[in-house]
Amino acid sequence: MTTTSTSIEPRYRTIDGLKIRYAESAPRDDHALLLSPWPESIRAFDQIWGRLAEDVHLVAVDLPGFGHSEGRESLMSPRAMGEFVIGLADEFGLEHPHAVGPDIGTGALLFAAADHPGRLRSIVVGSGGASFPLELGGILNDWVVAPDVEGFRSVDPRVIVGGAVSGIERYQLPEDVREDYLSSYDGDRFVESMAYVRAYPTELPVLAELLPQIQTPVEIISGLWDWAVPPSNHRFLDRRLPRSKLDLIDAGHFTWEDAADVYADLVTSWWRTGHTRV
Repeated sequence: MTTTSTSIEPRYRTIDGLKIRYAESAPRDDHALLLSPWPESIRAFDQIWGRLAEDVHLVAVDLPGFGHSEGRESLMSPRAMGEFVIGLADEFGLEHPHAVGPDIGTGALLFAAADHPGRLRSIVVGSGGASFPLELGGILNDWVVAPDVEGFRSVDPRVIVGGAVSGIERYQLPEDVREDYLSSYDGDRFVESMAYVRAYPTELPVLAELLPQIQTPVEIISGLWDWAVPPSNHRFLDRRLPRSKLDLIDAGHFTWEDAADVYADLVTSWWRTGHTRV
């Protein structure tokens, strides 16, 4: 397992009136936008940052309301976030970039590809709710279908986030990374971030209708043992997307951390030639 230290250096930039945290690698001819998973941050890419940056200029971003970026209620749904992602690409001058969005990035990138044909060169998704009717497991399903979120306000968000990331089974989180995750959702930030996944029952049926129209090449990476987002979500995508590739790997939910080497291999090979073959 790759455990090299990160070269991620978080910075902040005001985008659409919000203070957004991001990190950027050295300039290259090709570009990729990386969207942090939930309930984590851009530090989720620590293990694979160096590998991905060998050939491609990377811009990693904590999406609004996630990680250490400021949020806005109107952005807390996959389709609205997809629009913001296109704005991010414009803001950073990324012309026709690849994009990687595990977990919550799945819906955002698929909506971005549907609503802005040709804007993204390719996308990598996975570990995010995609099918309808909903096929979610464990506490994620509870978060989505609960009648309201008031019961979660009395729970220490560090306990919630700590419990969620305990699902990372093969990689020992460095203490500074773990603290980055926990501090991302202090106060009401975790409860506020729940609005995004609670939009799934409304937005995933819409996305399902759009999938056959998406011509952007899509790589889908899913853990075979994902308790939160079972692989059936990703088979659902693969059956409906015209240009897709599905890789089910020996991991749980956190494929980018628990199977970092495999994840990096899949993404880099996809960028080099894979996206041209589907």
